[in-house]
Amino acid sequence: MGFLGILEDKRLQHVPATVILSEEHAENLESTAALKHGTGKNADIVLVPQPSEDPNDPLNWPMTKKLTVISIIALGSTLYASVLAPLLSPALVVIALSFHKKIGDITVISGYMLLVTAASGPIVSALARKYGKRPCLIVSSLFGLVGTIIGSATNSYNGLLAGRIIQGGSVSAFESLVVSMIGDLFFVHERGIYMTLMQFLLGAASNFSAIIVGPIAQNLGWKYTFHILIAFTALETLLCIFFVPETCYNRDHRYDIDELAENKLSDLAEVEKRHKGLAKSDGEAVRIESGPLPATRPKKTYIQELAFISGRYSDDNLFQLFLAPFAVCTNLAVVWVVVVTGGFTAFFVAQSYDMAQIFMAPPYLLNSAQVGYLSLGPFLGGLLAAVMVGATLDPLIKWCAKKNGGVYEPEYRLLAMLPALLTGVGLFLFGYMTEKKMSYYGTAVMHGIDLFGICCANIAAAAYAIDAYREMSGEVFIVNMVFKNLLFYGFSYFVNDWTAEKGPGEVFYVFGGVSLAMMATTPFLFIWGKRYRSYWHRLGLLEKWHIKTHAEM
Repeated sequence: MGFLGILEDKRLQHVPATVILSEEHAENLESTAALKHGTGKNADIVLVPQPSEDPNDPLNWPMTKKLTVISIIALGSTLYASVLAPLLSPALVVIALSFHKKIGDITVISGYMLLVTAASGPIVSALARKYGKRPCLIVSSLFGLVGTIIGSATNSYNGLLAGRIIQGGSVSAFESLVVSMIGDLFFVHERGIYMTLMQFLLGAASNFSAIIVGPIAQNLGWKYTFHILIAFTALETLLCIFFVPETCYNRDHRYDIDELAENKLSDLAEVEKRHKGLAKSDGEAVRIESGPLPATRPKKTYIQELAFISGRYSDDNLFQLFLAPFAVCTNLAVVWVVVVTGGFTAFFVAQSYDMAQIFMAPPYLLNSAQVGYLSLGPFLGGLLAAVMVGATLDPLIKWCAKKNGGVYEPEYRLLAMLPALLTGVGLFLFGYMTEKKMSYYGTAVMHGIDLFGICCANIAAAAYAIDAYREMSGEVFIVNMVFKNLLFYGFSYFVNDWTAEKGPGEVFYVFGGVSLAMMATTPFLFIWGKRYRSYWHRLGLLEKWHIKTHAEM
């Protein structure tokens, strides 16, 4: 039995995703001594996955380049995946009055946008796996820009609907591909802080947009939310074109030591020794002719990196790649990640649907700006969760690995799920306080508490998915995005009517109970997750169906 009760597997010598992370406490140093390690305080940390000798390998990029890329896609995630969905929420009543429609009719406009987002997910997944993430990000940015321009120029309900539908084409890539890009750019021991950042932007940042959008809609008119957004979407499009190179890379599979079922560290160590022995001291590229070593490629120029499509990353046809996100759902751990993160996020989105309906009605009688200000509570809750988990998640998994004889198990990421118990508490109390018409300051605090828990759950589950199933993480986050947006679309049809008929108490009591029920499943994955990873590899369903989620070299 491993540290904290993780059950060992008896069927495979080496279970995929189980890796030696801390050499200081590892029992067998010979197999890792020749591998690449971290620097400074991480000098005893084995780099997982191992970077190749190719300067074009994203793992070998300078940290400044990695941070530039992650900053640009983080901005894109904020604009398209966080801001667009709740863009109209604080102004629902104002827009409904201007178009002489019911609130539900305006909510459904955003619902259609989310439906387009969900429907485009498998297409984005297939194209990204085949041709890389860069073209998908650029085209998605253009969809966001065009849709925002239409929303800015329209004076009709149907025009607004058209703009929102086109905006929906921008969300999929920036909600799913950007998360898997963390696995492209960073090593296991570095991913926690970037995963925390991305989940914070995908969750809590949408509340900050509501704080801004509310006063804009109240003082300038709801169309100014689109006017102002045009500048940011145009900037993001230009940044993607000129400063986000392709992060997909066909690496020799021996370097992916977190994906191998057999412990081939000695083979890779021999490769590394030969590289070190034959490399020139001046750092020039060396072509190695003997043995199985691949030739070192010349470094791409900046102009070469600007290519819209830099190559093909899979030999499978697009139909097979289109099916891949659905095929990975045969993995129960993937289903758990999808349902938990999708469900938790859907509860938060349901709150955003109800905010204007609850707080612009008696006895609160708040205006659009004041409803927007109430989102400060959940924003601070999400920010606190991001700071706490970001500061502790990577050190926590390093500590667990040291306690586990230097061996890292992805299930240690799930320890960050513990604070997610607060989600149920926050939802229960939010429902109770709004039902009893209590202070909106108190409801904002409860809103912050439940989003604190939601962010912790999403960070933990997403980090687990990348570490445990990195080879198919792109498909995992695509299907996760599809599931979430279908939930959001479905909620847009009935949440407001349910709240009007039964009151917010019943709605959020149900959501709170479901959140606690989902939390109760976490210990099973934590304890039996390693054995299931072994079972999934031995089952080999994707191989039997001739569906690849990882390019071979």
